[in-house]
Amino acid sequence: MGRPRGPASAGTPLLIACALGIEQVALRSGRGAAGPVRVLRTGMGPRAAEAAVARALARPGGTPEAAVIASGFCAGLAPGMHPGDLVVAEETRDPDGTTPCTGTGVLVAALSRALPGRRVHTGPLTGSDHVVRGPERAELRAGGAIAVDMESAATLRTALCHGPRPVAAVRVVVDAPEHELVRIGTVRGGISAFIVLRAVLPAFHEWHRSSTLPRR
Repeated sequence: MGRPRGPASAGTPLLIACALGIEQVALRSGRGAAGPVRVLRTGMGPRAAEAAVARALARPGGTPEAAVIASGFCAGLAPGMHPGDLVVAEETRDPDGTTPCTGTGVLVAALSRALPGRRVHTGPLTGSDHVVRGPERAELRAGGAIAVDMESAATLRTALCHGPRPVAAVRVVVDAPEHELVRIGTVRGGISAFIVLRAVLPAFHEWHRSSTLPRR
């Protein structure tokens, strides 16, 4: 990806990609917006994410050096996870490969400051093209992943296909092994995750300011 070119300037935009309308609402309505940011709703699934991110980065007059964060909700895979916990990916995985993430440590520290008392988990975030339940979750956990969602891996891979840039994935757990969506308490867990997602923007901007743009 080349040598570092220095911190991302105030004029370098941040693109936050999410799948669902409710995720977009949470991210857009969150406190702490500072600097150029676009919250892109991609639609559900890896193919939708690929298409939406490709259009966003290739549009006429676009900014090819936009830093990209994949965000929204996810399913936790590790025992002891709870709705409202945060997941910061060290890498994203799916059948098409693995994408290392930028500045994981910076994001963890920034999220801990923005959301004191919330647990922040780090590790591999795996991708799926469908909702994962029961035994399949155990299989993914056995492979080392700590959480699963449908769009992050496709989002980051597509972003890097359109040029070198900082990329990251930050998700909020909406269900977990002991708190699956089909169980009683789902609504409470969803509200908790929504509130957390509204509070992540200051940490995203701190990561963005500290990120380095690759030298072409």
